[in-house]
Amino acid sequence: MSPRARRLERSAELHRRASRRTPGGVHSNVRLAGPRVFFERGEGAWLHSVDGHDYVDYLLGQGPNFLGHAPARVLEAVIEACRKGMVYGGQHELEVEASEVVCAALGWPDMVRFGVSGTESVQAALRLARAATGRTKVIRFEGHYHGWLDNILMAPDAAGAWGAASAGQLTNHLEDVVVLPWNDAERVAEELRRDGERIAAVIMEPVMINAGVIEPRPGYLERVRELCTGYGVVLIFDEVLTGFRVGLGGAAGRYGVVPDLATYAKAIAGGWPASALAGRADLMERLGTGAVNHSGTFNGSVMAMAAVKASVETLRDDPPYMAVADHGAALMDGIRQLGTAHGLALRVAGVPAAFHVSFGDADVYDYRSLQLLDLDRYERLADVLIDCGIWVAARGVWYVSASHGEAELDAALTRFGKALTEWR
Repeated sequence: MSPRARRLERSAELHRRASRRTPGGVHSNVRLAGPRVFFERGEGAWLHSVDGHDYVDYLLGQGPNFLGHAPARVLEAVIEACRKGMVYGGQHELEVEASEVVCAALGWPDMVRFGVSGTESVQAALRLARAATGRTKVIRFEGHYHGWLDNILMAPDAAGAWGAASAGQLTNHLEDVVVLPWNDAERVAEELRRDGERIAAVIMEPVMINAGVIEPRPGYLERVRELCTGYGVVLIFDEVLTGFRVGLGGAAGRYGVVPDLATYAKAIAGGWPASALAGRADLMERLGTGAVNHSGTFNGSVMAMAAVKASVETLRDDPPYMAVADHGAALMDGIRQLGTAHGLALRVAGVPAAFHVSFGDADVYDYRSLQLLDLDRYERLADVLIDCGIWVAARGVWYVSASHGEAELDAALTRFGKALTEWR
């Protein structure tokens, strides 16, 4: 038995049991890759496995645990709310309070409609944009992620052409999607000049976190905003990852560019499954008249609204953003220094709340330039980092939470150094 097999013996048994009843042993294909570690609990910035090992967590459930695992204020709010019932099939006061606190925190939207997942809130945004404009086409960008449904999920083939990403996906559902390189405003201008009368929306991650944590070039968001206004196109920010993470106002607040619609999930509810579509009243009211359908039994559930309200109020009342920035910056610098000490060309880039680690020194500004890095090499390193007690994503994205402090920084850098020694 290998050392890893001995370390993960209990997890291996659970994986065998899971695989008998669950395809691949997982309930999301995102978790098909990577080590088969089963966890029994998460506390703050730490995960504890069924095998008796601890991991300083920089994956944070793929991003939602911005307050850390099991934040007391959120847990208490959800437990108290659940004692009164969980799904009424009608309205309740927490829906109103959550809507008010979200709109006030973000600053720019007039209205919000809650859902369960980022994927479905994106679908609501696209439907609303098409209804408002009477147009059908959508501009999206290479490497951005907007959910797993047929009309938006895309991946490049061997020749670099973007198309369906899954077997069974209806490719004709992508016929109205135009894929452009990101961070090149003139490509957007060119497409709008050519076909602007048929473009309903431009949708983007305002910071390209999902693929590589790439910030917008100076002036890019402003120029796209100007173009969308000029052509009557709905600008949608997919802030599922950036919302409430890069600042209380999300990327819109950080960069000072206001979209027409934006989608939120992840950090909005402190780990609880909840999402939101926010936007201008003249657009959002189409949902309220019934002209545009957006439905869901669990939308605005008691527990989700309690979690949203408590999470956003926590971020408002006791902002963690300076501490997150300090921790993230120190961690990024420490990783760079460890790379130099081991003679490795480690590249660490992004923002302190979410950054990307890889190998190489390319000038990265979009998905294509990201591919110039040695991403496969980092994926191999990620396996060793996990074995050494740092829970990270194989694609190189690291998330920092409000629960990460000096102890976690020391543990992460010590374990990272150990991993580099073992890996070499």
